[in-house]
Amino acid sequence: MDAISYERAGDVSSALRAAQQPGTMFIGGGTNLLDLMKGGVERPVHLVDITHLRGLDTIGTLPDGGLRIGALVRNSDAANHALVREQYPLLSQAFLSGASPQLRNMATVGGNLMQRTRCGYFYDTAFTQCNKRQPGSGCASIEGQNRTHAILGASSQCVAVNPSDMSVALVALDAVVRVSSLRGERTIPIAEFHRLPADRPEVDTTLQPGELITAVDLPPPLFSDHSHYLKVRDRASYAFALVSVAAALQMDGHMVRTAHIALGGVAHKPWRASVAEQMLSGKPLTDTTLRAAAAAAMGEAQPLSGNRFKVQLAQRSIVRAVNQAAGRTGGVA
Repeated sequence: MDAISYERAGDVSSALRAAQQPGTMFIGGGTNLLDLMKGGVERPVHLVDITHLRGLDTIGTLPDGGLRIGALVRNSDAANHALVREQYPLLSQAFLSGASPQLRNMATVGGNLMQRTRCGYFYDTAFTQCNKRQPGSGCASIEGQNRTHAILGASSQCVAVNPSDMSVALVALDAVVRVSSLRGERTIPIAEFHRLPADRPEVDTTLQPGELITAVDLPPPLFSDHSHYLKVRDRASYAFALVSVAAALQMDGHMVRTAHIALGGVAHKPWRASVAEQMLSGKPLTDTTLRAAAAAAMGEAQPLSGNRFKVQLAQRSIVRAVNQAAGRTGGVA
């Protein structure tokens, strides 16, 4: 067993100073990190407990009318917060779609952003071919079990998908991630926070060494009346998405003024369906237009041997989620 040292940080500054030690990792709820440590996938030498940092466990309004959610806010608390439920129902639905009630009671917003892929080859160290665990070793999923894997944005190095439900909703809502380091503070648009694999699949995010997520900022609510989070999975509870869709619309009668659509379960990061958004925005919402937009969203799809079904599933899920967001119960999926 590897030796691990532990300390509880008293404030953000002390947490950042402690992170300068090589092999250090922050631990909040630990719902993903502890699993990775038990399996020997992650091997930190020093854990810095940030669960008691004051100010990072609150939700509050911003001067522009937006909302700031602290990185240590529990997923269950965020999902059930009055401002989140009323002004950002899409995000509340995404939180409640993730994991189980027990895990949501422990998991934090910052930890949710940082969770690693759920690829079986990545989690099982008996498989030596995993470029995410051992860069340059190969990707067993490409020729192996790949039913749950990526159909968009993958590379010859990795075909795993991001497992977060919360992040898909945040991408549709144009959220911003706030981070701190000893160099100061900076913000990262959520669409730029997670990476596509390219030739560096072991690097999941654009965080720099020594940086700590402190909050997620949401812009003023624009989609309170017309949004929907749809998660298609193998079972109704505690399962990761085969495909998920976060649909957020601004409507003027039957006209779509603005459409934001993000997909989960299809790529190494939450995938913004920009082409579909452009095809829907400024037009009446009809079955024909919606089906065409959904098909266009899959125009660059490159399915693997075991997940070709995801292409049609994603199209039908986009149609259903947008119809639900618009209140078109009679629309065809």
